[in-house]
Amino acid sequence: MDEKSLWEENMGSSVTRFAAGLLAVTGIALFAGVGPAQAQSSVKIGYALSRTGPNAGGAAVTTLPNYEMWVKEVNAAGGLKLGDKRVPIEIVQYDDRSSAEEAARALERLITQDKVDFILPPWGTGLNLAVGPILNKSGYPHLASTAVTDRAPELAKRWPNSFWLLGTSAGAANTLVDLLVKLRTEGKIGDTVAMVSVADGFGIDLSGAARPALTKANFKLAYDKTYPVGTQDLSPIVNEVKALNPDVFIAFSYPPDTLGLTEQARIAGFNPKIFYTGVGTAFPLFKQKFGANAQGVMGIGGWSGDSAPIKDYLARHKAASANGAEPDRWASAVTYASLQMLQQAIERVGKIDREAVIKDLQTGTFDTVIGKVKFENNLPTKYWWVGQWQDGEFYGVGPATNEGARAPIIPKPAWKAP
Repeated sequence: MDEKSLWEENMGSSVTRFAAGLLAVTGIALFAGVGPAQAQSSVKIGYALSRTGPNAGGAAVTTLPNYEMWVKEVNAAGGLKLGDKRVPIEIVQYDDRSSAEEAARALERLITQDKVDFILPPWGTGLNLAVGPILNKSGYPHLASTAVTDRAPELAKRWPNSFWLLGTSAGAANTLVDLLVKLRTEGKIGDTVAMVSVADGFGIDLSGAARPALTKANFKLAYDKTYPVGTQDLSPIVNEVKALNPDVFIAFSYPPDTLGLTEQARIAGFNPKIFYTGVGTAFPLFKQKFGANAQGVMGIGGWSGDSAPIKDYLARHKAASANGAEPDRWASAVTYASLQMLQQAIERVGKIDREAVIKDLQTGTFDTVIGKVKFENNLPTKYWWVGQWQDGEFYGVGPATNEGARAPIIPKPAWKAP
């Protein structure tokens, strides 16, 4: 499978319609969420994850390693603490094949046949939107740690069991523009911006939020174009943008495009003061592929790379992987944090009571690798929206008010020969 097919995600708008239809047609059994009073020998947790198909790359980097590491660590400690005893986790898993239909069918099996106690979410915005109504109707907590959508506040109200840990597209775009305003005020950049975006939900939402924010901040949007999902040759875009000589280049891109645009910029010698790309910049693959040329590149996400909990998490993640694989520097830590939240909620409740666990998630405070988390209206109150590669680590630089935020390197160093 080539780099493009590995990372593409194009679920389409039919996902939520299918999920809703499946609920109506198949009649998924609805559970009150309270388990039997008798002692149980295990806590059964299920998930459907993209082991094959275009989502497999993202799931393999961000989601599966954290699920496996968490289960291994919890079971090594004796299991989840229910009352005065510890109970091991038993996993039931399926391949959703990167398909909304398969994800919905897999959840039906997990709920009606396997009768799992809890369900972990799939990878990606599209599939989380697809399974959202199913998890809500059946009363399972839904900790969506790999979904970015401007509908998050609305969905949190519609599905009170759902928690949207990556926030909204508007939050990401506005934080980036706020950083650009600050840098312009400091005289580090000018006001000319070139923006490209993938013609799918992620790119459409983010560019749609960034466009008015840039205009309101009096930036000159010299270039503003979309490109189809799966575009193979990105050199025409880079060459057109280079001719305009903008101070800032923004790409709301998917991982294959993030890699492609960066490589084409290096080949063309396109060196804007700020080079920002979308999903995938925080992936370890980006650092592996570009080496010293990753220095100064910005992208969506980031983390507090100097914090002791993050350093410990990074070391444990590498140790848990057969090949020492590193996590991505954004949603991986958020995914692991979501599992810590689920564990703490279950153990505080002390029994398999999904309704009570959801209530605890809504109201409790959680100690996690990303710091203390307390939801407001089922959304966190702190996000990393802009990160930058600095000396081999992808540090959060925006919002600048976040604890652990690094000062950005401006301008980005010129590309070096490979």
